[in-house]
Amino acid sequence: MLRSGMLVLRSVAAASFVFVGAASCLAEPVYQSSPERRTVPERDWGPWLGPFRARLVPSLMQDFGERYIYAERNRTLGAPHVGERRVVFLGDSITDRWDLARSFPGRPYVNRGIGSQVTSQLVLRFHQDVVSLQAAVVVVLAGVNDVQGFLQQGSDEEIEANWEALGDLADRHGIAAVFGSLLPVNGDTPAAVDVLRERDPARLRRLNDWLRAFCLRRGYVYADYYTAMVDQRGLMRRELTEDGIHPLRAGYALMATVADAAIGKALLQHRREAGHR
Repeated sequence: MLRSGMLVLRSVAAASFVFVGAASCLAEPVYQSSPERRTVPERDWGPWLGPFRARLVPSLMQDFGERYIYAERNRTLGAPHVGERRVVFLGDSITDRWDLARSFPGRPYVNRGIGSQVTSQLVLRFHQDVVSLQAAVVVVLAGVNDVQGFLQQGSDEEIEANWEALGDLADRHGIAAVFGSLLPVNGDTPAAVDVLRERDPARLRRLNDWLRAFCLRRGYVYADYYTAMVDQRGLMRRELTEDGIHPLRAGYALMATVADAAIGKALLQHRREAGHR
C-alpha cells in the first residue's frame, strides 16, 4: 500500500513538472503598441475647486459625459408638440445658469447646460441631450473650461476638433446648429482674481476667430456674444459679471438678444432643409 502511494505521488510530481515546464515554454512577452502613460502631478485647485474636483473625478470615471444628470428629465420631457420646433441649449455653467424661461418666455427652449463641462463631454452626451429630444436647433456654447484646464487641458486644435464633431452630429441628424462665441472675461473683482491667468483673453479671441470661420464654412449660425459684451480693454464689461466669467442678468439680457436673432436664422434654415428632404 505504501509502495503504491509513493508511485502515485511520483506520478503527480512528474506530471506537475511537465505542466510547469510546458507553461514556461509557452510564456512570451506581452506586446503593447501604446507608450507608457504619463504621471501628472496634481495642482492645488484651492479651497473650493479642490474639494469639488475630488468629489467629481470618481463620478467622471464611471460616466465622463455625465449623461446621468439630465437622464430623468429627458425621459419625462416627451416629444415636441405638433408644429413645435424645439431648441436645445447645450453647454457648460454659462448655459446652466441661463434662465431661459426669463429670457425667452413661452418658447419651447430646453436647457441642457452642466457646470464645469468641457467640449468633449458635450460630444458624449449629444445623442441623449439633443438628438433624443428631437431638437430642430441646438445652441452650443462651450470651450472656456477647456482653456482653463480644470478637467482637461485642451489645446486649441482639440477644442476645434470637438466643435467639428458637434457640427457633424447635428448635420447627421438634421439639426440646425448655432455656435455661440466664447464670452470675454475680466479680472476686475476679488472673485475674479485668477480668471485672466487661467483664461488668456487673446486665446479666447483666437478661438472665436476660428469658430466664426468654421461656421461660415459649414453654413452654421454664429452667435456673437463676444462683441455685445466686450469693452475697450478687450475684456467683459465690468457691470455684466461679478466673477469675471458668468454673466449677471444684464449680461444674459444681451446674450438673449444675440441668441434670438441667431435662432431665428437657424429655424429658417431648418425649415428650408426639411422641405428638401
